[in-house]
Amino acid sequence: MSPKKWIEATKAVGIFAKSGRYGGGTYAHKDIAFEFGSWLSPEFKLYLITEFQKLKEAENKTRHLQWDLQRTLAKINYHIHTDAIKENLIPPKISKDKINIIYANEADLLNVALFGKTAKEWREQNPNKTGNIRDHAALEQLVVLTNLESINAMLIDKAADQTERLNMLNTIAITQMKSLIGNKHIKKLK
Repeated sequence: MSPKKWIEATKAVGIFAKSGRYGGGTYAHKDIAFEFGSWLSPEFKLYLITEFQKLKEAENKTRHLQWDLQRTLAKINYHIHTDAIKENLIPPKISKDKINIIYANEADLLNVALFGKTAKEWREQNPNKTGNIRDHAALEQLVVLTNLESINAMLIDKAADQTERLNMLNTIAITQMKSLIGNKHIKKLK
């Protein structure tokens, strides 16, 4: 049976036959063509599956890179934050242990403002997870964290006390998260 007769007899949709010397042939929707090619040639089917898997891997890598980029920006921005701490909150001639406590307290200030918990509280609640709270943050949270680090650095420079900064940063985090959740541009990055 010719393709044209088969199409007429079955009232097939997505496939048509055209006669003619230069424009003639049988044309089909790509899904039908792929299925026909897979049936006709096992090599084609294997090629099709392999290429699809490569495309999915590339797509997943792109998504991971976008999240990784935001995580990297948050880490870079953290240096702005730590510099403000170093210049404004660490008194001269203090031990390394005390310096580390000040940095950890400021990091936890940001964690509490954004996540509602300290790094220690997160670790206690997630004993089976590796990394830290920020490594498991959503893209929106990382965007807000980057902003909070810059804002906190500015507030530290202005000599705002920690309680005041925490309240301001928490308000900003809530506002920014509401704005980012459901944002179509963020969704494209995921």
